[in-house]
Amino acid sequence: MQRPLALLTWLAYPVYVWQGLGVRRRTTRMLPAQGPVMHDLSGNAPAISLLVLGDSSAASVGIGNSENGLAAQLAVLIAQNTGRAVRWRAAGFNSATSGHIRDHVLPNLSADPWTHIVLAIGTNDTKNFHSVPRFKKEFGGLLYALRAKWPEARVVWSPVLEFTRAPAMPSLLGKILEIRATAMNRMGERLCLERGAVPAPRLPITNPEEGFASDGFHASEAGYRAWAEHLVGLVLAS
Repeated sequence: MQRPLALLTWLAYPVYVWQGLGVRRRTTRMLPAQGPVMHDLSGNAPAISLLVLGDSSAASVGIGNSENGLAAQLAVLIAQNTGRAVRWRAAGFNSATSGHIRDHVLPNLSADPWTHIVLAIGTNDTKNFHSVPRFKKEFGGLLYALRAKWPEARVVWSPVLEFTRAPAMPSLLGKILEIRATAMNRMGERLCLERGAVPAPRLPITNPEEGFASDGFHASEAGYRAWAEHLVGLVLAS
C-alpha cells in the first residue's frame, strides 16, 4: 500500500512546490550552532569515541550553542551511563543529503578510531523529493563507505522525523512529505539491516511547541535533549 501512496505524491508535486515555496519564504534560515564541534569528556578508560554525522541536525541548527546539541548531549549521557571518557565530534552540514555526505564529507573525514557513529540523515532527501531508488543508492552507498572506513564501529541511523508534527509544515504539505518519509524510512531500515548498521525507532514527538526551534522545523535544546535520550540506549547496546 505504501508504494502506491508514494507514487501518488508525484501527482501532488505542484502542491509541494507551491506550499514549499511559501514555507521557505516565511521561515528564517538558521545557521549552525556556535561552539565546539569536537570535545573530550573525562572519565574512565577505555574511552568511547562518538561521531555524529549528517545534516543540519548533526550541526545543531536551531539553537545557539553546540554544547546543547545532539552530539554534545548524547556524549554527556553516554559518559553518565558508562562512567567512561567520551570524545565526540559533530560533522553536520546544512541541507546535506545522503549523497552529499557520501561523496563530499566522508572522503574528507580523517580515519579517527570512532567506536560509535550516529547517522542523522534522510530529512533533506525526503524534503527535496528524492525518489526511493535514489535514496537506496545514495544512503546505501553511504552505509557501505562507513563500514569500509570504520569496520568495528557501532553505526546507528536515526530515521526521518514526522513531518506532520513540525509546526512550520502546512497540513497538506506535511502529509505529502510524511508519505515519502515513511517510504524512505522503510528503505533505510532495510539497508541498515543488510549493511551492518542499526536502525533506531523514530523519535516520538510529544510536545512540538517545546521540541522545535523558532523556525518550526529544527530541534530546540529540549528537542535535542529528547533526541539524545531516545538514542543513548541503542547506541550503547551491544
